[in-house]
Amino acid sequence: MRTTVVVIGAGHAGLAMSRCLTERSIDHVVLERGEVANTWKTERWDSLRLLTPNWQSRLPGYRYEGDDPDGYRTMPDTIDFLERYAQVISAPVRTRTAVTSLRRAGDGYEIVTNRGTWSCEAVVIATGACNIPNVPAVAAAVPSGIDMVTPRDYRNPGQLDEGGVLVVGAAASGLQIAEEIQRSGRPVTLAVGEHVRVPRVYRGRDIKWWMDVTGVLDERYDEVDNVLRVRNLPSLQLVGSDDHRDLDLNRLTDSGVRLVGRLAGIQSAKAQFSGSLANLCAMSDLKMNRLLDRIDAWVSERSLERAFDPPQRFESTRVEASPPLSLDLGSVRTIVWATGYRPDYSWLDLPVLDRKGRIRHDGGVVTDAPGVYVLGLPFLRRRKSTLIDGAGDDARELSDHLAAHLDRATSHPGLAARAA
Repeated sequence: MRTTVVVIGAGHAGLAMSRCLTERSIDHVVLERGEVANTWKTERWDSLRLLTPNWQSRLPGYRYEGDDPDGYRTMPDTIDFLERYAQVISAPVRTRTAVTSLRRAGDGYEIVTNRGTWSCEAVVIATGACNIPNVPAVAAAVPSGIDMVTPRDYRNPGQLDEGGVLVVGAAASGLQIAEEIQRSGRPVTLAVGEHVRVPRVYRGRDIKWWMDVTGVLDERYDEVDNVLRVRNLPSLQLVGSDDHRDLDLNRLTDSGVRLVGRLAGIQSAKAQFSGSLANLCAMSDLKMNRLLDRIDAWVSERSLERAFDPPQRFESTRVEASPPLSLDLGSVRTIVWATGYRPDYSWLDLPVLDRKGRIRHDGGVVTDAPGVYVLGLPFLRRRKSTLIDGAGDDARELSDHLAAHLDRATSHPGLAARAA
């Protein structure tokens, strides 16, 4: 089977690229290992909602048009949204088609799947960054008898044994899961590492609205000092809820969750924690206030003070004077590893991976493999790259580059293979 471009993955990023290719009349196919929006269907917990308001679901040729623009979409709603998008744009999706190999073939590429082999001139890898839970090596020292789950496997507190729970990781997933489990009556300890604290609502507007209008979400990868560090930042401490409430460490403390520092090791059935909790929380508070300062400056520069609520600052994160440095795991029945994900490129037979198994790229252009692009990774081309709202802008720019690559290949056979 042959086509001009193969897009791998039918999530929001792959579908956005499909739309952009269709607009250019570029022949392509979208290969999906499961169904459209497969990850949303199979790897998310029951109560999860998007962290972005409904109005921020904007894809090429499609956007939210319901009557609750400031609400937060549930998982079933998100799945419906993406399935409708695939239908509206007539995306040429081949479902239940798992890629087992992507390799060079002459001036193009060969993609081997469980349903045959495709030949093409260019490839867009839109499988995302959240494929494999990033469980730390220390998990090997967890005593037998303690269950371990990740956010990919977790569905609700009912699947957990009664008894204490240690949640490791304090980004959005860790906070939401810790709060939900605590409400179920199980005592929860939360191991806190680096995190990014923000209010849900500031000066009468959702924080995502502020980040959008002030240009924070549009900051480009080639405009920041250390893009590698920014790409590794945890997700914001937010939750999508009907009451637009904040979710931060203070709220968890008030609900009875015990805060400890970063998990440093496990020895003799005891978890050992870093003593850096206070410093990590102080740094997170400082970064939050810098963001709020930026918002206030934007309002002031435009003389819009009367259009918004007055500025405010929030209570500092409360930390015990001497947080526990260890925990007897005999009191723990379950550990939730909310420690992020890593991509799965086990099928990628191209010399494009760094020592950590991530694709080397320049804003989504895989320079070591001309004609190969990657989409949907953190801060790929701009800060909002992993959001549904960010996929469209990235896809448009990468489709420009891809079209130019195809033009070179047509006008000068063999030249495109040597061009970055």
